[in-house]
Amino acid sequence: MQIKKFLAPSMLPLALCAVFGLAACDSGSGSTPSQPIVQDPNAGVIPTDPNAGVIPTDPNAGVIPSTPTVAYPALATTASAAYSKLVYDAWKPFHYVNMEDEAVYYPDFAADFGYVFTAAYLPAGRVIWSNQSTGAYKYQCQSEETAVSTMKYRGCTVSEGIGYGMLLTYANDDADAYVRLWNYSRAFRAYHSINLTPWITKSFMYDEIDVSSATDADLDIATSLILQYYKTLPIAPAIANAYLADALVIAKAIWDEEVEPTKLLLMSGDTQMWHDADPTYNLSYFSPVALRLFAMVDQSHNWTGVLDNMYAYMAKVQSLGTGVFPDWSNGAGIAVNPPNGAAGKNESTYTWHTFNKESVRIPWRIAWDYYWFQDPRALAVLSTLNNFIVAKSGGSPASNALAVQYSWDPAKADYNKNTSVPAQWLAAWCATGIGANQTWLESCTPLVNATTVSNNNGSYFTDILLGLYSALLNGKFVRPF
Repeated sequence: MQIKKFLAPSMLPLALCAVFGLAACDSGSGSTPSQPIVQDPNAGVIPTDPNAGVIPTDPNAGVIPSTPTVAYPALATTASAAYSKLVYDAWKPFHYVNMEDEAVYYPDFAADFGYVFTAAYLPAGRVIWSNQSTGAYKYQCQSEETAVSTMKYRGCTVSEGIGYGMLLTYANDDADAYVRLWNYSRAFRAYHSINLTPWITKSFMYDEIDVSSATDADLDIATSLILQYYKTLPIAPAIANAYLADALVIAKAIWDEEVEPTKLLLMSGDTQMWHDADPTYNLSYFSPVALRLFAMVDQSHNWTGVLDNMYAYMAKVQSLGTGVFPDWSNGAGIAVNPPNGAAGKNESTYTWHTFNKESVRIPWRIAWDYYWFQDPRALAVLSTLNNFIVAKSGGSPASNALAVQYSWDPAKADYNKNTSVPAQWLAAWCATGIGANQTWLESCTPLVNATTVSNNNGSYFTDILLGLYSALLNGKFVRPF
């Protein structure tokens, strides 16, 4: 039996209590209700008091157990929450930065931080994107400072990283970093007068790079807020409701701008390129857990319909191909090249038809859903993926067969550029065993737990995904309800 932890009243500072209501700090007992407080989806204005969002930095202070107990499917007998925490502790110093520290790294930026990050959105922190010393964002992301060479070209953040970071800090009980990332999202949304986090931002600066949205990030940010709502509700209802209020604002914007209204499928963003008559879909953006949580707290939209239609679409795509997923697909379930150029421009190296840099996230999202809710549709997806890789690898998760980006289309070649198995690919294929193949899970989890973060200027994606997969495979994804 796993014991879930909550912030105890002693962890709630007087400043935060004053903002959200003194009564919240006096409530140290009670259990989570079976139904949450459902708020108007048009509500959700977060207070702008200078003390909003300030919480203590000691995540180990005063924890209390929760009820009820959740029945989870079996993980590997070698699953180790301690290992997952080591991954997080190694990841954070390199890929996450507080605004105060960034002011030292980027003194040429620091004087302008206050334009976006007014007192209402402090303290703040961000997840650092990969090095942009070349490519389209080289000049938009870099700092003129050269004293800190490892930071010069790492000036940007993507909303996906904020969403992942909020889930990671939630899973690792890092209360200070969680609120700092939340404030990062809140500040840029407020500055640009939008309800969805801009997909790419520069440091803590006002520079506008691209304020369009990315659906996966929006789902993850809102998911983390709902999880924090449930986690905080027993001991600080007013603060919990502030998390919920913001989640509802984001969820309504997702419904209005990122859900296809007739097919009830998740589109990839809020701009016109994703809203054509036949949109291009990205199944790695499908987060069943997010849709379930939305349905729990927002009965004014048909989130269950979106969940059902997305699972039906996922099954269709999987059945039409080799058993793996393409990175991008159309309404008919056929692999297609996306309109944003994310799959490359060279015909010989197109990756859109392969199980590649987008699809590597699918096993995490589907295994997470099965771990928490045991949906047979999730098990069917995982079983098909696991059967595929077991056949390719001869049943050995140590095989280099796990390094190949397999084609969804049997008529197109696989994409194989790796000489070894990247950590996030090992973890992704390992997660297909949850609920589907315990023998596989027992064999691959120790291999995942022998890896570590790379912590180099280009390892943003690899390292953050390893953190998320590690948390799932080692039991740190704990339901707070």
